[in-house]
Amino acid sequence: MTTPAARAPQQVVERFFQFSLLGMLASGYFAVLGSGYLDWPTAILTLAALCLRALMVAGVVKFEVPGRVVAALTLLYIGFYPIDYFYISEGFLPAAVHLIFFLGAVKILTAKTSRDFTFVKAIAVMALLAAAVLSVSLAFFAFLTVFLLFTIATLSSGEVVRSTRLFISSGETRRALSRSGLRAFPRRLGMLSFGLFGGILLLTAGMFFVLPRTARAAFQRFVPQRYHLPGFSNEVTLGEIGEIKQSSTPVMHVFSQGHGFLEVRWRGAGLTHFDGKRWFNPPAYEESLRPEGRRVLLHEGLASRPGHRIGYEIRLSDVASDVLFVAGTPESMIIDVPVVWRSPAGTLHVPRINGAGLRYAVSSLLEEETSASAQLSPAERVEALELPPLDERIPRLARDMAAGSTTPEQRARALERRLRHDYGYTLELLPAPVADPLATFLFARKKGHCEYFASAMAVMLRTLGIPSRVVTGFLSGVYNPMTGWQVVRASDAHSWVEAWLPRRGWVTFDPTPPDPSPSYAGWWSRAGLVLDAADQFWQDWVVGYDFERQITLAARMQESGRQLRFSWLGDAAAGIETGMSAARAYTVQVLILFAVAALAILYGPSLVRKLRADLRVRRAQRGEAQASDATLLYERMLRVLERRGMQKPPWLTPAEFARVLPASELALLVEDLTGAYNEFRFGGRSDAAPRMVRLLRRIETLESR
Repeated sequence: MTTPAARAPQQVVERFFQFSLLGMLASGYFAVLGSGYLDWPTAILTLAALCLRALMVAGVVKFEVPGRVVAALTLLYIGFYPIDYFYISEGFLPAAVHLIFFLGAVKILTAKTSRDFTFVKAIAVMALLAAAVLSVSLAFFAFLTVFLLFTIATLSSGEVVRSTRLFISSGETRRALSRSGLRAFPRRLGMLSFGLFGGILLLTAGMFFVLPRTARAAFQRFVPQRYHLPGFSNEVTLGEIGEIKQSSTPVMHVFSQGHGFLEVRWRGAGLTHFDGKRWFNPPAYEESLRPEGRRVLLHEGLASRPGHRIGYEIRLSDVASDVLFVAGTPESMIIDVPVVWRSPAGTLHVPRINGAGLRYAVSSLLEEETSASAQLSPAERVEALELPPLDERIPRLARDMAAGSTTPEQRARALERRLRHDYGYTLELLPAPVADPLATFLFARKKGHCEYFASAMAVMLRTLGIPSRVVTGFLSGVYNPMTGWQVVRASDAHSWVEAWLPRRGWVTFDPTPPDPSPSYAGWWSRAGLVLDAADQFWQDWVVGYDFERQITLAARMQESGRQLRFSWLGDAAAGIETGMSAARAYTVQVLILFAVAALAILYGPSLVRKLRADLRVRRAQRGEAQASDATLLYERMLRVLERRGMQKPPWLTPAEFARVLPASELALLVEDLTGAYNEFRFGGRSDAAPRMVRLLRRIETLESR
């Protein structure tokens, strides 16, 4: 039996291996979780399985899943998978992700054998591949790095565990001879890990500059929409924008050449119908605008109208909204889509074929009203005045607030002023749904966030006979000096009012008071800008890296070299550009070259050492050896014995080691070679060297039997 002292090192190594394997699966899980596509039941159950396994490995909890339970769960999931595919996930990729994490949770809780651990490794790799398809953020790179480190640790320690188990199972005699070599173990494991890590980085760096990114384009049709961003399409429920404002996730980035920071409202959807709890647009005819050479003309005749004209580029993040956000009155747009739809309320939206971000450039006229010549049709007027059953106090409050005003504009300004003055701003959500959220806001709570203010003003305007609608979008955002782009986050979500005034058209009003607790521009905000800059770099040079980006990168390097008067840097950039062109023409040859270089780095030093050792052995065979060659031949014999499971302890002399070996032909040969070694090494008899070589050949021959 194995003694506790002999089991202790093995348990330490096995615990390290199992924690490393758990880290592999956990990094894949968190990579998928960070992409936003993982539903909360799967996320919670998988996290619970990972935590339980960690406690089991640490020895805190003893838990064993019966085989019958595992079999029953597997059979149930086989029946559940078609239901998930057709009715719940409604797609191949999300159903496959659910299957991967179900298998991962079951296997990580029941893994005991080497075969089970191999399955867990495969599941971890599949989870990371799923994250690679689903995620386009910089966070994936962090999870990939962690996964790589855990993978190296798992493979290295797994080999140690396998060898240890094989060694312990071979008998007490062999265990007695295997108690040396621990001093060299950390060094060898460290060199192996460093070699693997360096080789992977070398290959990855080479392929990064040679091959553009194409995998995501191949898998985009499998990718579902990550999450729904409510309120920016055809419907918003009171309270939803308040939920959105709790998040600081970037929604879009804006760049305006020559204008810097644009302090504007980014208009999204205009909503006309209100049922007491939500604003929405019913299905209606929408105008189809077909791009001509990617350019879409949105409004004609703006050139003669006064106002400030701006041009800007917008990059939408990976959000499930098909609405295009614009500032002011857009005149024209450059966008790569087959069609742009425009609703009667002025909402622009496009077909979103996949969940990838969208880029477009807009030329706009900044103004707070439409053209004075614009007309409101009778049907549009009826629609903009329609009201659901209201609390009778709301029309009375509207008349009280507008008392003394004679024109529609004066009434609208009075309502805007009173709402901003008499009510408070808060992002605290209602603890529970209420029957009449608008009456609760106006007469009970008297505080809320933007869509409550906008809804209250729009409804009260309608009670006064002034056509109105609610608009959802974003406020200006914040300028990032590191990138030159304006960052608009979910926390910048906003809603306001557009009212129809005679001879002025649709005029913008904003009844929402300022936030009493503005964001603190401290180190945390600056850190957020740094992370945003890093994420933009990731999007541009990793996710969107293509042939055009390759040329741009080389050109920038060359230009930087010229500006700094580093001619060698410019020449290097030109050389890189030429090399990339050649690499694209000889992709297969370049990959083979990288593979050969990697093999040379990994196995070259050991091959050189082996060739040198063989040369010294041949020299000893000819009788031309030196005394130091005796040690070489003896160590070579020890390596042969190690492969047979017999390792020399450091506390035994060569003669003592030869005597403790079990009686056999091999033991006799070892004893003879040890005697020749002592004669050659310490007696100075060089004629013993050829005899050592012959005995070594016979020992190697016995090993091959």
